[in-house]
Amino acid sequence: AEAGAIPPLVKLLTSGTALAKENAAGALANLAGGNFDNQDTIAEAGAIPPLVKLLTSGTAGAKKIAAVAFANLAVNSDNKVTIARAGAIPPLVDLLTSGTADATENAARALQKLAGNSDNKAAIAKAGAIPALVELLTSGTADEKEYAAGALRKLAVNSDNQVAIAKAGAIPPLVELLTSGTDVAKENAAAALWILAYNSDNAISIVRAGASPPLVALLMSGTAGVTEKAAVALWNL
Repeated sequence: AEAGAIPPLVKLLTSGTALAKENAAGALANLAGGNFDNQDTIAEAGAIPPLVKLLTSGTAGAKKIAAVAFANLAVNSDNKVTIARAGAIPPLVDLLTSGTADATENAARALQKLAGNSDNKAAIAKAGAIPALVELLTSGTADEKEYAAGALRKLAVNSDNQVAIAKAGAIPPLVELLTSGTDVAKENAAAALWILAYNSDNAISIVRAGASPPLVALLMSGTAGVTEKAAVALWNL
């Protein structure tokens, strides 16, 4: 029944009223959430290009819902490629600074998922995401900080991005998150610092920013995931 609903919902994305488009995007976002079969079916039904159009020309509510849809669809590795090729990355980056709070959070979440693809890491950086993500590390909500740190963690696997992330001022707020963030934010921050430290200049900056004491503290008090990332980060410094 769910799969049968997907083609008419996709059709509404292009032919419906503004409200119908928003509702269709919301339904597709829900169908894509945690359901791998639906993620494939939604992409195959042609939903991605009209969702990109909503990101650029939709209402504020539609933009937020399109960002949610992309965050859910981008769990799928093939969709990561399709979404990027359809042009979603620049408008998602724009939402980091121009969207409503909900839109910003979901744009950061979508970019975190998309950054799992190596080509996307470069494209996301080229679109100007790094300074906007670093800004969220300091000024965002707890969830925005979590997703921003997660996105930077994935972007940092690219060696050019390691330099750009440090130059954008990410290291001090990442160190701050080791003590002030949610458990997931702490894990993402520790992992980001670990990967950034593969650059020797960054490793020096991370030590100077005071990362060692909070990383040691996380070894004793963090969750299993946090403890593992903190240990590797300390090893890399």
